[in-house]
Formats: sequence, structure tokens, C-alpha cells
Amino acid sequence: MTHHEYDVVIVGAGGAGMRAALESSQRARTAVLTKLYPTRSHTGAAQGGMAAALANVEDDSAEWHVFDTIKGGDYLVDQDAAEILCNEAIDAVLDLEKMGLPFNRTPEGKVDQRRFGGHTRNHGEAAVRRACYSADRTGHMILQTLYQQCIKQEVEFFNEYYVLDLILDGDPQAAAPGEEVAVAGVVALELSTGEIHTFNAKAVIFATGGAGKVFKTTSNAHTLTGDGMGIALNAGLPLEDMEFFQFHPTGLAGLGILLSEAARGEGGILRNSEGERFMERYAPTIKDLAPRDMVARAMANEVREGRGAGPHQDYVLLDLTHLEPAHIDEKLPDITEFARTYLGVEPYTEPVPVYPTAHYAMGGIPTTVQGEVLRNNTDVVKGLYAAGECACVSVHGANRLGTNSLLDINVFGRRAGIAAAEYASGVDAAPAFPEDGDARIRALVDGLLATVGGTGTERVSEIRKALQETMDRNVQVFRDADSLAEATRVVAELKERFTDVAIHDRGKRFNTDLLEAIELGFLLEIAEVVVAGALAREESRGGHYREDFPTRDDERFLHHTMAYATGEGVRLDTKPVVITKYQPMERKY
Repeated sequence: MTHHEYDVVIVGAGGAGMRAALESSQRARTAVLTKLYPTRSHTGAAQGGMAAALANVEDDSAEWHVFDTIKGGDYLVDQDAAEILCNEAIDAVLDLEKMGLPFNRTPEGKVDQRRFGGHTRNHGEAAVRRACYSADRTGHMILQTLYQQCIKQEVEFFNEYYVLDLILDGDPQAAAPGEEVAVAGVVALELSTGEIHTFNAKAVIFATGGAGKVFKTTSNAHTLTGDGMGIALNAGLPLEDMEFFQFHPTGLAGLGILLSEAARGEGGILRNSEGERFMERYAPTIKDLAPRDMVARAMANEVREGRGAGPHQDYVLLDLTHLEPAHIDEKLPDITEFARTYLGVEPYTEPVPVYPTAHYAMGGIPTTVQGEVLRNNTDVVKGLYAAGECACVSVHGANRLGTNSLLDINVFGRRAGIAAAEYASGVDAAPAFPEDGDARIRALVDGLLATVGGTGTERVSEIRKALQETMDRNVQVFRDADSLAEATRVVAELKERFTDVAIHDRGKRFNTDLLEAIELGFLLEIAEVVVAGALAREESRGGHYREDFPTRDDERFLHHTMAYATGEGVRLDTKPVVITKYQPMERKY
């Protein structure tokens, strides 16, 4: 075992982690741990843009952006957090511009902006151009820009270090209200050697991304297995609003590979098998640029009612054929290439087959607006922070607006980095790292390696396949009590089968067999929480649609779900939604 000591340890090197690192490393000795090389992080897959009311192309205001974010999140958004997100958005874009990010430009040389779903002028009057973008590679450009700045600033990276455990000084579930619980550090597996490393730190920031691989059809990379969320859950911390998962409307049919909402922002139209622009029936005002949950349900409904396209009538069509090829090449080069490469479709002349794909977790590790991690509704874990998709400051509520995620990682990544460094500078020393702090992870790794040639009968790939298929079948765009009960049963069965899993690689260097087994453990835990929250929430709100409870029920469910892991399963609690000036109203577009 190798031991390290730092002021601040950041887990994850995507957009949120590196934005935090840029702030933290200026103020405190900082280490960034990531199971991937930083520029392979999933932020690089984000395509469409980053929202900010710059008003470079047409009138806009931060107040309108706040309203759209709250309404888009179906009034489950914490409104104080939304105000921070939207008011700090302009500086967040300008900061990236000053770092050298190559945004598309207007003829006057300003940052160009385009329309995106749910972003409107004057509280819903019409769609507004608010998304700042770099063709359809915005996330890629943000990731590269932040990494270059981190290298310039000599941020210390531990690449391909897989963090597996969070060490706390105190028990977050047993501690009385107001009693202090503090972070002591993390335990990581060095993938290139198989060696265990411990990191003692005054402050830790989790920025580990999402958990889309609980589903089979997903836009998420293979590495998005909910590690940070699972680690927090295992440490006795809650997860917030995990039943709310976003299904992006335009995944390539049958594959889930994402085609950015920018395609519709640039004028693309969704059509059914009859050639009808069906979104006119579901959202008459902003049509194809309605929020993602509404568009995804409309698409799934067209297929269910027999208006799907293709030989099996199982998808709809994204039509770009009326756009000029030069315009497509300038604004949408990557997504049109995806259509050609993966489906053999020429977007200049043919509509592209699309269907909803699991895309984004609105829930995650609960935090304050400074990024501090909550261990219950009010108490924070001293020195522990989270930002990005693994976190839930609840700026997305029940449904995230497109382009608010790249904004979220920059605004709250920055805030978490500043807060963690300031906390670390005010603390004389980190809590002592326990002598046996690596014991649980060493037992986990040694136990899995011992299954090589042993008695284990279950294969990781088979359990993962069964999990993803049941989640796709029972917990996707449409849900009901029966489908969720089936998912509950299957997940419990798969968790039991996982105890008899075996791996087949006895090596220690880059043992991907071991890696995937550990990731599967996190996926099973996250799936259990998602299903438990969805079964308990007997209403439809945002990305969570219960066919047996098709309306929103503010009287019973205008609250956040807080899920805790116990020896007997998932325990659910609630947390109030912060409402400042926008009272819940009917959500129409």
C-alpha cells in the first residue's frame, strides 16, 4: 500500500473535476484522481452547447433562464440554486472564452448562440437563442480547454487510479443531528499495477459523472457506472432524486448513440411514418424544441400507437433534408457523420432513424450550493464536496434542460473547488487516516481475484446484460407499478447472483475483468435506488412518468427523494424543495 497526503483530492477529471482543480490548485495542494485519462472523460461527448443569457443574437435575460430551468425541471428544482446557475452563467462562458475555447462566432465576432429545447423568451413566449456552442463538439472543446489550463497550472494528476472507497471520520447515519462528521480521504486502485493507494486529505471533491450504464440503450460511455454515487451510498450517505433519469429523444435507433438536440435547434424536424411533424400536437408553441422529457414521451407514444417508422415500426425520423448541406457541415459535422457511420444514412437526403436513449441522471449526491455534501436534510460532511452529474444541487429537478449540464459543471465545479480549498486552508490537519482504511477494498479486490479458477459460477457480462435489459424494459420512458415491481424483483435476484460472480483474469496489471466486476457492483446498487424511488413516487413529473399515476401531484410529492442504503435494503426519506418566487403551475409549451 502507498500512502499520500494532500490538502484537496478531486475524484474525476471531466469538466466538473478539472474546473474545480483550476480553482483549488491556486489555493491548496491538490491531487486529481481519475480512472481514465482526463481527455477521455465523458464531458467530451457533450455536443450541443452551454446555456447563458448573453443576448448576443437576440434579447434574453438571466431571469428568463431561471424560469425556464425551473419550469423545465417540473418545479422540483431548488430555485436558489437555479438563480445561482443562471446568474453565474455569463461569467462561466466568458471565463472559458478567455481560456481560449473556440466558440462559434457571429459576424460581429461575438460568441454565437442557437436555440435549444425548453429555452424561451419572456417566460415561454417563443424559443430563444441561448446556447453558446462550438459546432457540435462543445463538450470536447471544454474538456480540452480545461485540461490545457490544468497542465499550464501544473495540476497534479493521478491518471488511471480508480477510487473505490471514501473514508469518513464518524458514521453519517449514526451521528446525531449537528454532530460533526468529516472526510479523511479516499482509497484507490492503481490500474496499471493493481496496487492499493490511500489518500489522506482535508477536503475531497467527487466529480465522477453519471450512471447511464444501468440501461442497455444509452448515450453514456462504458465507464459511466455510477462509481461516485455508489461509493457515497456505501459510506452511509444519501442519494437524492435518483428516480429522475433523462431519456434524450434523439439517440440513433437501436444503438443509443447521441444525435445532439442542436440538430433540432438548427431546424431539424421530427416526423412519424406518415411524414407528420407530430410535435405540433404535443407542444404547439415550441414544437420540436420542447423539453426533452416531453419530446421523448411523444416519440415513444407515436411508436406505441403504430406510427413508428422502419420495418418494425420502432423508431421515428429526424429530418434535416430541408437544410442546406453547407449549413449542416458548418453547424452539425459530427452528428451527421455518426448517422453515416453507424446507420449508413445520408442526412443531406434521408431522414435519420432516432429513438429515446438513457442520457442523464438528474439525481445524485445531495449538496448545498457551495458543493458541500449533505448527510441528511441539513447537516453537511465537513470537507466533502461534489459537483457535476454525480451531484444533485438540484438545478435540474425532474428534467434537465439541454445545455444546462455543461453550465452546471462549470458553475458548480468552480464553486466546489473554491469552497474545498478555503475549507482546507482553515483546517490544521486532515482527520487521521485509519490504519486499516484500505481493509474493505483490499478484501473486495482479493476476494474477486480469488474467484479465478474457484467455485464462482456467475459471469459479470451475463448479470450486467440481465440488469440493463430489465431496466430498459421496465424503468424507461414509461413506467407503472407492475413494471417497477418486476424490476425490483430482478435487481434483487441479480444482487444475489453477484455474490457468486467469478472473474477469469488472475493478473494485476490493467485487469479489466476485475474492473468490470467492481463497476457491476456499483450499477446494481444504483439500479436498486432508482427503482425504489420510482416505485414510491406515485405521480408523473419530468423524466419520471407513471402510467398508473399520469398527473403531477404537488400535494403529495412536491419534495425531493432521499435514499439511504441499509442492511435491509433502501430506506427512503424526503427533503423540501426550495421555492423562492416561482410557484408550481401547469407545465405547457
